[in-house]
Amino acid sequence: MRLVRNTLLGALLVLAVCLIYAAAQAKPKTGLSLSEKVQNLVEMNAKKPLLRFNGPKFREYVKNTPRNYSMIVMLTALAPSRQCQICRHAHDEFAIVANSYRFSSVYSNKLFFAMVDFDEGSEVFQLLRLNTAPVFMHFPAKGKPKGADTMDIHRVGFAADSIAKFVAERVDVTIRIFRPPNYSGTVAMITLVALVGSFLYIRRNNLEFLYNKNLWGAIAVFFCFAMISGQMWNHIRGPPLVHKSQNGGVAYIHGSSQGQLVVETYIVMFLNAMIVLGMILLIESGTSKGHNKNRIMAMVGLVLVTVFFSFLLSVFRSKAQGYPYSFLFK
Repeated sequence: MRLVRNTLLGALLVLAVCLIYAAAQAKPKTGLSLSEKVQNLVEMNAKKPLLRFNGPKFREYVKNTPRNYSMIVMLTALAPSRQCQICRHAHDEFAIVANSYRFSSVYSNKLFFAMVDFDEGSEVFQLLRLNTAPVFMHFPAKGKPKGADTMDIHRVGFAADSIAKFVAERVDVTIRIFRPPNYSGTVAMITLVALVGSFLYIRRNNLEFLYNKNLWGAIAVFFCFAMISGQMWNHIRGPPLVHKSQNGGVAYIHGSSQGQLVVETYIVMFLNAMIVLGMILLIESGTSKGHNKNRIMAMVGLVLVTVFFSFLLSVFRSKAQGYPYSFLFK
């Protein structure tokens, strides 16, 4: 009897050991620990302020827990075959924010910037149910992203200052934007001064053109066009060339009165120039000799003022939501 009991106990013991071993083998891997994740992210961040993730890295460092840090992720499609015309501009602005944060005094291991390219992590787009790019998302340290954790680039654009403001709203970290020095303006100015100096030296015996009132008037008008179109604002804020429209295309006019695009500046400058040209023709038609010539100048001037002022008013309506007035164009 004792032998049977011992045999049963031994069999049960062996069975328990087998079950424990099988459970241990069947237990899924939990991945990296929190300390390992943070250490790896800090090491990667020391090499590149803007981390580049594929599908597995996104799941490991962004999607899976544990996580005590926030992630600002840009989902984009940079390959030329994807024909995302604004993705490169958005990537450059996002990289400026990541660099400004990495080398600022507010940098810590509680916030990281990363990007996922569609060709390297298409499963991430499927996971997040995204069918467009670029998209900026905040993944909080605890919980899942909510609606406000996706940046509305259709409304605020994707300039570095707008991204930094979005980050400040989501994680309470104020990033001061530092743009890399751009010497193109300095080189252009030096080239212009050299050309003007060379021209004046060649014409040093005949400088009567310097007393030409029309020349100085044209220069003054051009300067006014540059200032009222927003060139100074562009130099201070550094807006993108274009940005993405709500239907997925390219927008050349910023949808808010609080911002503008580089292309928009030149559009407004051209519209103002055509209006001024029309006004000049209208004025000259009343002072020039020749009845037929005056009539043609007046008609051309009237068409220019009417059409291009309507375009300018239409641009203003698109930026100032709710503005009730229009002329020829909605």
